[in-house]
Amino acid sequence: MAATLKVEVDGIEPGGGPVRVALCQGGLSEPFCTRGDEAPASGGRASFTFQDVAPGAYAVAAFQDANGNGRLDRTGLGLPLEPYGFSGAVARRGRPDFSDAAFALQEPGAAVRVRLARALPRR
Repeated sequence: MAATLKVEVDGIEPGGGPVRVALCQGGLSEPFCTRGDEAPASGGRASFTFQDVAPGAYAVAAFQDANGNGRLDRTGLGLPLEPYGFSGAVARRGRPDFSDAAFALQEPGAAVRVRLARALPRR
Protein backbone atom coordinates (compact mmCIF):
# COMPACT_ATOMS: atom_id res chain seq x y z
CA MET A 1 0.00 0.00 0.00
CA ALA A 2 1.34 3.40 -0.95
CA ALA A 3 -0.05 6.92 -0.96
CA THR A 4 0.61 10.18 -2.75
CA LEU A 5 1.21 13.37 -0.82
CA LYS A 6 0.73 16.76 -2.45
CA VAL A 7 2.40 19.69 -0.70
CA GLU A 8 1.51 23.29 -1.53
CA VAL A 9 3.93 25.92 -0.22
CA ASP A 10 2.95 29.59 -0.22
CA GLY A 11 4.41 32.76 1.26
CA ILE A 12 7.42 32.48 -1.04
CA GLU A 13 9.40 35.69 -1.38
CA PRO A 14 10.12 36.90 -4.92
CA GLY A 15 13.72 36.47 -6.04
CA GLY A 16 14.57 34.68 -2.82
CA GLY A 17 16.05 31.41 -4.05
CA PRO A 18 14.62 27.90 -4.34
CA VAL A 19 12.11 26.33 -1.98
CA ARG A 20 13.09 23.10 -0.25
CA VAL A 21 10.64 20.69 1.37
CA ALA A 22 11.23 17.59 3.45
CA LEU A 23 8.89 14.78 4.41
CA CYS A 24 9.54 13.81 8.03
CA GLN A 25 8.47 10.79 10.06
CA GLY A 26 8.96 10.52 13.82
CA GLY A 27 10.64 13.92 14.30
CA LEU A 28 11.52 17.20 12.60
CA SER A 29 15.30 17.10 12.77
CA GLU A 30 17.40 16.07 9.79
CA PRO A 31 17.70 12.33 10.57
CA PHE A 32 13.88 12.02 10.51
CA CYS A 33 13.43 13.94 7.25
CA THR A 34 14.71 11.47 4.68
CA ARG A 35 12.72 12.47 1.60
CA GLY A 36 13.01 15.93 0.10
CA ASP A 37 12.54 18.00 -3.00
CA GLU A 38 13.40 21.44 -4.34
CA ALA A 39 11.68 23.82 -6.76
CA PRO A 40 12.45 27.31 -8.03
CA ALA A 41 10.63 30.16 -6.30
CA SER A 42 8.14 31.68 -8.68
CA GLY A 43 4.77 33.34 -8.27
CA GLY A 44 4.68 33.11 -4.49
CA ARG A 45 3.71 29.42 -4.52
CA ALA A 46 5.28 26.03 -5.25
CA SER A 47 3.79 22.53 -5.51
CA PHE A 48 5.46 19.24 -4.70
CA THR A 49 4.27 15.65 -5.03
CA PHE A 50 5.70 12.72 -3.08
CA GLN A 51 4.72 9.38 -4.61
CA ASP A 52 4.76 5.87 -3.14
CA VAL A 53 4.72 6.99 0.49
CA ALA A 54 3.82 4.33 3.05
CA PRO A 55 0.74 5.26 5.09
CA GLY A 56 1.56 6.66 8.52
CA ALA A 57 2.10 9.83 10.53
CA TYR A 58 4.20 12.49 8.76
CA ALA A 59 5.05 16.18 8.94
CA VAL A 60 6.41 18.54 6.30
CA ALA A 61 9.17 21.07 6.89
CA ALA A 62 9.91 23.73 4.26
CA PHE A 63 12.14 26.74 3.78
CA GLN A 64 13.20 29.17 1.09
CA ASP A 65 16.94 28.92 0.52
CA ALA A 66 17.54 32.64 -0.08
CA ASN A 67 21.28 32.32 -0.64
CA GLY A 68 21.25 28.89 -2.32
CA ASN A 69 23.58 27.20 0.17
CA GLY A 70 21.30 24.17 0.71
CA ARG A 71 20.53 24.79 4.38
CA LEU A 72 18.34 26.93 6.61
CA ASP A 73 20.63 29.70 7.87
CA ARG A 74 20.30 30.69 11.52
CA THR A 75 21.49 33.39 13.90
CA GLY A 76 23.95 32.59 16.67
CA LEU A 77 20.91 32.01 18.91
CA GLY A 78 19.40 29.53 16.45
CA LEU A 79 16.63 31.73 14.99
CA PRO A 80 16.01 31.09 11.27
CA LEU A 81 17.18 33.86 8.94
CA GLU A 82 15.24 32.58 5.91
CA PRO A 83 11.49 32.00 5.41
CA TYR A 84 10.41 28.65 6.85
CA GLY A 85 7.28 26.73 7.80
CA PHE A 86 5.78 23.42 8.87
CA SER A 87 2.62 21.46 8.24
CA GLY A 88 -0.08 21.58 10.87
CA ALA A 89 -1.35 24.42 13.02
CA VAL A 90 1.98 25.44 14.52
CA ALA A 91 2.86 28.80 16.01
CA ARG A 92 5.80 30.83 14.72
CA ARG A 93 8.20 30.06 17.56
CA GLY A 94 10.90 27.86 16.10
CA ARG A 95 10.74 24.16 15.45
CA PRO A 96 7.48 22.71 16.82
CA ASP A 97 7.04 19.28 18.34
CA PHE A 98 6.52 16.61 15.71
CA SER A 99 3.02 15.91 17.11
CA ASP A 100 1.98 19.54 16.45
CA ALA A 101 3.05 19.39 12.79
CA ALA A 102 2.02 15.80 12.09
CA PHE A 103 -0.85 14.55 9.95
CA ALA A 104 -2.08 11.08 9.05
CA LEU A 105 -1.32 9.94 5.52
CA GLN A 106 -3.54 7.13 4.29
CA GLU A 107 -4.07 5.52 0.93
CA PRO A 108 -4.78 6.99 -1.64
CA GLY A 109 -3.16 10.16 -0.28
CA ALA A 110 -3.50 13.65 1.09
CA ALA A 111 -2.75 17.29 0.42
CA VAL A 112 -1.16 19.69 2.90
CA ARG A 113 -0.32 23.38 2.81
CA VAL A 114 2.74 25.01 4.35
CA ARG A 115 2.98 28.78 4.72
CA LEU A 116 6.46 30.27 4.85
CA ALA A 117 7.20 33.19 7.14
CA ARG A 118 10.25 34.82 8.69
CA ALA A 119 11.15 34.64 12.36
CA LEU A 120 13.08 37.92 11.98
CA PRO A 121 12.68 40.87 9.58
CA ARG A 122 14.60 40.60 6.33
CA ARG A 123 18.08 42.09 6.54
